[in-house]
Amino acid sequence: MLSLKNPAPKKSGFLALPRRARYSLYLPLFCALLFFGLRWFERAVTYHPVRYTPGPQWARPANAEEVWFTSADGVKLNGWFVHTAHQPSTGTVLYCHGNAGNLTDVSRLACDLADYGLDVMIFDYRGYGRSGGEVTDEWGLDADGDAAYDYLTRERGVKPERLAIYGLSLGTTIAADLASRKPCGALVLESGLSSASEMADVAAPWLPRWLHWLGKNRFESARKLASVNSPVLVVHGTADEVIPVEQGERLYAAARNPKKLIIVPGGHHWLPAGGRAYLDSVAEFIRGALKQGN
Repeated sequence: MLSLKNPAPKKSGFLALPRRARYSLYLPLFCALLFFGLRWFERAVTYHPVRYTPGPQWARPANAEEVWFTSADGVKLNGWFVHTAHQPSTGTVLYCHGNAGNLTDVSRLACDLADYGLDVMIFDYRGYGRSGGEVTDEWGLDADGDAAYDYLTRERGVKPERLAIYGLSLGTTIAADLASRKPCGALVLESGLSSASEMADVAAPWLPRWLHWLGKNRFESARKLASVNSPVLVVHGTADEVIPVEQGERLYAAARNPKKLIIVPGGHHWLPAGGRAYLDSVAEFIRGALKQGN
């Protein structure tokens, strides 16, 4: 009997290849999509800069002056130097803010710290506020931290033993890196992460640990603390909604003596919201460490 069915058309081109050959072509495409997709996701969750737009938030406090300095790779950076009314000052704080906003978000805190007899410099990383460039990776951030440190110690004559490096959240990675390579009188890590891999477990629990190496950043603060010679204060809240308190405990465990750990019961990511009592304890540590260094 004759069949009325039309014969199946012959496959040509890519579809004519054996299945194994097609899969061998799919694999590199899949790997490329995975790599660049993870890099995009990493940058999206890591950096939230807010550029300068004119407004009342950019009105400097009466006791602050605007400063400009340049990183080793030529990026022009902006900061505010807040003078304490207590003279002579106990020392200087180099404050490294978190991953979102810009320096205007921490100007009130800088003024509060200045009330304790400390000069305070806050600054914006590349891509934040009025600073130039674009933030892309931890090496750029570390270069910005170096530039701020060099500005204080070289141009303003701040002695390293009278300089406290204070980091919040993402800023703790800059502070820890800086203190591991350059002398300072104290290091404060507030609501900090222990490493990028540990944060990947939080931000992307679906990503297997063996793929963490695909990330661009390492942020290995816990490892770097072994090279910090100054007194270290680690503070973290038990209700931190961004970085689990266990990461703060890992930072403390990795630090060398002398060190101090403050765990704030019920404390969230922005611990200065706890008010004056919280700042009293942080300022007491900084002032005590800087006095010992003199």
